[in-house]
Amino acid sequence: MTQKDITFVADFLTEHFNEAPELYNRKGKYFNVERVGQYLKDEDDDLVSPPNTEGNQWFNFLKDSTHLKESPLLFPYYPEKSLHFVKRQMEGVIDQCLQKPADVIGKSVHQAVCISLYKVFQSEDSTPQLFKLPFLWNDKTSNLHYVLFTMLENSISKIHILRRHTDTSRSVSNGILAVEFGNFLNNSINESSDSRCYSCLDAHFYDDETVTVVLKESVQQEGKERVLAQLPLS
Repeated sequence: MTQKDITFVADFLTEHFNEAPELYNRKGKYFNVERVGQYLKDEDDDLVSPPNTEGNQWFNFLKDSTHLKESPLLFPYYPEKSLHFVKRQMEGVIDQCLQKPADVIGKSVHQAVCISLYKVFQSEDSTPQLFKLPFLWNDKTSNLHYVLFTMLENSISKIHILRRHTDTSRSVSNGILAVEFGNFLNNSINESSDSRCYSCLDAHFYDDETVTVVLKESVQQEGKERVLAQLPLS
């Protein structure tokens, strides 16, 4: 803290927290904190003790600036109101700003393709979570969207890659495919074992041409192998 900060705090304490010996025998607080508490009241009434803005550098700056003084980009100041009032005003302005883009974007979004990933024959209440949260990647060079995801339960050793062109009117070959890891790492980790199988813990794009995956050994025992692998997208 600077000496100026300390002086501000000292002045504040001197002005608002003076001792009141005549109140010592009463129950309750002996200090005047109304000038602080008034800012926190959730009501629209004017402040009991509005702040003194004289000498405030920001207000003086605005007053002397013809362009900023009437700029619609500056949020209006309400020196007579509490912080709750100002908060509600600001929330209303923000909601109004976001409503138009939401309407425009919402009307511009449409379904480009529908791909059936799996069928569930159980009731909705007992449906297991089969779709793991996907990872999205946009290849701006080739104008392609990618989605990496895994299907739990029935295919834990696979990652799925969905590829779509950013121009929805165009299609790309192999729009969706699966990469199965299985036991392809046996020779590199344990040549004597033919029972190792690996599942995907996580998968992200490293760059436009490379996918990074974290694999784990699927056996039910301690000391499972963990493998960090980078696979070329080609």
